[in-house]
Amino acid sequence: MTKKKDEKQPHVAVVNENSVQFFEKYINNPSPTGFEYPGQKLWLDYLKPYIDESFIDNYGTAVGVINPTAEFRVVIEAHADEISWFVNYITPEGLIYVIRNGGSDHQIAPSKRVNIHTENGMVQAVFGWPAIHTRSGEKEEAPAIKNIFLDCGCTSKEEVENLGIHVGCVITYEDEFMVLNDRYYVGRALDNRAGGFMIAEVARLLKENKKELPFALYIVNSVQEEIGLRGAEMIAHRIKPHVAIITDVTHDTTTPMISKITQGDLACGKGPVVSYAPAVQTNLNKLLIETAKQNNIPFQRQASSRSTGTDTDAFAYSNGGVPSALISLPLRYMHTTVEMIHKEDVDNVIRLIYHSLLNIQKDHNFIYTK
Repeated sequence: MTKKKDEKQPHVAVVNENSVQFFEKYINNPSPTGFEYPGQKLWLDYLKPYIDESFIDNYGTAVGVINPTAEFRVVIEAHADEISWFVNYITPEGLIYVIRNGGSDHQIAPSKRVNIHTENGMVQAVFGWPAIHTRSGEKEEAPAIKNIFLDCGCTSKEEVENLGIHVGCVITYEDEFMVLNDRYYVGRALDNRAGGFMIAEVARLLKENKKELPFALYIVNSVQEEIGLRGAEMIAHRIKPHVAIITDVTHDTTTPMISKITQGDLACGKGPVVSYAPAVQTNLNKLLIETAKQNNIPFQRQASSRSTGTDTDAFAYSNGGVPSALISLPLRYMHTTVEMIHKEDVDNVIRLIYHSLLNIQKDHNFIYTK
């Protein structure tokens, strides 16, 4: 009996136990924007058995290369940096006010534990907040940049500075990786170290399956996406790729207080998301969709007005125009410490990138009129 076209296919697992161990270590390691190097080293150490060579650029973008002598160059890319805070002002009483490093959410800060990165090592602190008892009967003041502050247990500015803390020290949350209900990976900075993990897994599959590509493949883990796609801008001009496939996260819109009318209808567990946007090259996008259909990979669709807001834009508009496309991973609670992604979506993004690479030919021409 033939299967109905809409019958769900059995899920194909890709991520293995060793991969998850790396993923957990990678997520737990701090990698704030502008200070990504320790995480980049972890990532390259994991990637090296599956590539021919690697390099790191002046600002920390890490690149692994397969078949580096080939003239036709294809990029698969994610970004490595996580949102964080900077020390901005230390009061005479030893409290610390902050500014954002990337799109950090001030509303989740109160009562969170953090690490302040200093040249002497990590200093623990907490985001303080007035007790509910002291706010009783008054108009509630919401958390804002002007009123959230850190307490590291000091009573003077001098004591804070003696710990090695100064204006400009970067601050990250303590929260770490977990698996929820054997269905979701949860942690901070899944945006977008999940992407770095997935492109590394693509390299692993190529090596383990002994696939020989007819082009040079650059596996790129860019820095500084969270403050304007800066790492991607720099590395795109260095590599000068002919094709770029970018992976990042997008919003699961099934949880409360999100409008599907404005944000689209996307859900964790329903597969990778392909994007429609001016920066997304249509013929490359069609290749991704056909690849998904050929390999029974579930996928969703998303439209982006003007720009994708991801490194896709940086690659697409570099070097006279590079055919670029975006494969997104649905994620709940973006820019919080409990970002959540579905295990099957991770497998399927990896599969979609992997099979798409196998469908790209040497000197592949994506021009609209031939």
